[in-house]
Amino acid sequence: MAELNINEMLQIKRDKLTQLKNEGKNPHLIEKVDVDTKAIDIVSNFEEFEGKEVKVAGRILGKRSFGKIGFIVLQDDSSKIQIFNRHDTLGEEKYQELKNLDTGDIATFSGEVIKTQTGEISVLTKEFQLLTKSLQILPEKFHGLKDVDLRYRQRYVDLIVNPEVKDVFRKRTKILSAIREFLDNRDFLEVETPILNTIAGGATARPFVTHHNTLDIDMYLRIANELYLKRLIVGGFDKVYEMGRMFRNEGMDATHNPEYTAIELYEAYADYNDMMELTENLILSVNQKVNGSNTVDYQGTEIDFTTPWKRITMVDAIKEETGIDFNTITDFEEAKKLAQEHKLEIKETDKLGNIIVAFFEEYVEDKLIQPTFVTQYPVEVSPLTKRNPENPSMTQRFEAFIYGKEIANAYSELNDAEDQRERFEDQMRLREAGDEEANLIDYDFINAIEVGMAPTGGMGMGVDRLVMFLTNQTTIRDVLLFPTMKPIGKKDEENQGF
Repeated sequence: MAELNINEMLQIKRDKLTQLKNEGKNPHLIEKVDVDTKAIDIVSNFEEFEGKEVKVAGRILGKRSFGKIGFIVLQDDSSKIQIFNRHDTLGEEKYQELKNLDTGDIATFSGEVIKTQTGEISVLTKEFQLLTKSLQILPEKFHGLKDVDLRYRQRYVDLIVNPEVKDVFRKRTKILSAIREFLDNRDFLEVETPILNTIAGGATARPFVTHHNTLDIDMYLRIANELYLKRLIVGGFDKVYEMGRMFRNEGMDATHNPEYTAIELYEAYADYNDMMELTENLILSVNQKVNGSNTVDYQGTEIDFTTPWKRITMVDAIKEETGIDFNTITDFEEAKKLAQEHKLEIKETDKLGNIIVAFFEEYVEDKLIQPTFVTQYPVEVSPLTKRNPENPSMTQRFEAFIYGKEIANAYSELNDAEDQRERFEDQMRLREAGDEEANLIDYDFINAIEVGMAPTGGMGMGVDRLVMFLTNQTTIRDVLLFPTMKPIGKKDEENQGF
């Protein structure tokens, strides 16, 4: 007999559902099922379950029939279990009803836990019920869903046919819980701040713009929650944090998605040195909690989170890699000439600090494999940071790097209202010169600083990147359940079934 094509197979599934409905057996009218056992419990504790009656439910991944006996592979959210169907146990009528079940369907099975003659742990079916009829065809079991684009667009199918993907997201949830536990145990207060902002502030980034109809004003999806959290420090909360979605209208690559999860935290009467200690201990603690170790294997490289991490200034890091010492180069024209000799792009609005950062990004950043704090960032790229009293052209700021990627950014927060106003005005001049990522002036935030903010340490961390390192993933899309994707055409969309 000729093999059925996809359209014929899809039609058979729909015909079966129509027949069930005509017979008054519509599975989609079933409202509730009392499942009492998970597959993983049976497989992991067979001696405890052997001979007992259980009720399991899940999705059918495969069927085999050999006359008077048949086998079904059932997958629930914990694991897979074999369902063993026998004609002499079910009887003729119920055994024939098994033909209504297809791969992809969701069903429940009640029966005795046994081992077959081949030693396979199974549930010997005494009762079963179809709960949901699948009208699509899952990817072939031996090859799975390999099309990366489809995996992200149809994550629900990816999770079914590539169940190991679930492990990444289970671990992600544990990571987020471990972060909260670490901070809660240190008396930080978790708070919520607005996602819709009238000013896109707190970071250097291009925002998404939307419109509020009632107020008839444009608003921005937040690019950071920094300015609101620091208002809370002004208001008298000494330790606050928020973990949630941020939105930046920028490029997409292996470590950037337009919406992503970040955490920012602020502590009164602390500085960026305290933030270094907190950051390294937080990440070490989270890895110990979710991976049970001080280290993690990332793409064949052992990353060691044992504290203390290496600390080095940006200028010294550049000197180590290039021999160029910006401790002695204070003339912009000299620095500009060096940048041109090294073929670094220089904008008309750039100053000495921007050139220093350009050298760092080109020659140092990707060399920072083991956890490293790079400190003392130029003031030109740090508009919300306290200056270094010993070198006012630099700030009390660090970024933490792992495997050549920035993982966290922290400051001794600027609490000089006059200096803050001047830096905002510098940012506005950059914006007027065409820099869409430059900060807007937040006059209410300046007012808050004028009311008075205690010396404060603050830190922001990209949670998705941390999850990537702790789950050994190379792209941010593999740690986001539903990453941003370019829409496909309506005609294509209607034909994206399996």
